[in-house]
Amino acid sequence: MNSAELDHLTQRLKQSIGILHKQDIQGIAKLLSPVHFPKRTVLSAHSILLGDDCAAIPDGEGYLLLACEGMMPFLMESDPWFAGWSAVMVNISDIYAMGGRAIAIVDTLWSTTTELNPLLLAGMQAAAQAYQVPIVGGHTNGHSPYNALAVSILGRAQRLISSFQAQPGDRLLVVLDLRGTMHPQYPFWNAATTADPFCLRADLALLPQLAEQGLCDAGKDISMGGIIGTVLMLLETSGVGATLNLEAVPQPKHIAQEQWLVSFPSYGFLLSVRPEKATLVSQKFGDRGLICTDIGEIQDHCQLILQQSNNSTVFWDFNLDALTGFTPLNRP
Repeated sequence: MNSAELDHLTQRLKQSIGILHKQDIQGIAKLLSPVHFPKRTVLSAHSILLGDDCAAIPDGEGYLLLACEGMMPFLMESDPWFAGWSAVMVNISDIYAMGGRAIAIVDTLWSTTTELNPLLLAGMQAAAQAYQVPIVGGHTNGHSPYNALAVSILGRAQRLISSFQAQPGDRLLVVLDLRGTMHPQYPFWNAATTADPFCLRADLALLPQLAEQGLCDAGKDISMGGIIGTVLMLLETSGVGATLNLEAVPQPKHIAQEQWLVSFPSYGFLLSVRPEKATLVSQKFGDRGLICTDIGEIQDHCQLILQQSNNSTVFWDFNLDALTGFTPLNRP
């Protein structure tokens, strides 16, 4: 890839729907501020930082984790079972991405009719059983003027993996399960619905183990912004930059690089790891047949630089443009 091709790729990636959706968050970031809880816990001096995968609420000697995700209406309507499964899966991923373990789920389902409900709920229940996280309640409206599904999840962590903790000098690792297939219509890599449920749970369990062993305290699950969008969010919240080696990013065969960089990978995490711990972290994932690859370095500037074939370009400069608007300035 020559310099002109890399610049062209950069411009196309910036216009991907996943990146544009992340920019929509800026309006929310301007209105919200860190939350202080009353002095009722051991960790009450800590504030809840906004911009992580979950709200980490100090509780005793650890944290309660609270998160929610919504499904796009077009996915509900075209593939309701998979939408139900995904609604559970993405929430569970958020909990484990922060070093936690999931406790329970509730859902809100609004629809124009109840015709989609059996398939949506069947997908949700299948995922809840596979991940062994119960659905304990929610709210349903079958006379809505639109279709919408949102799922909320509660979890607990002893030690956190946070997107506010990446440090200059860290190695940027991407963790993926490439044992799957691309959805026939949408940029969703499905490495979950046909996998052994025991393996799904054991693969996720690596994240809290890393946190509790002190091997990783910074990272994020790869969201609908794909690898490229999630790197941006991690850098923005930590107030750092990075050089990302595109040639090092693992990807499935027969999928174009541009598509893969903005795809949701089902099981996918970005970890910012101290250099002396990176090899051991990679080995732990590799022992389970997962891909864990060093794709770059965290740096002390505020840019994401893309590098490929000895060419490089500035993909994003946070001195000029925000992404979500959640930065270290959101800290108290």
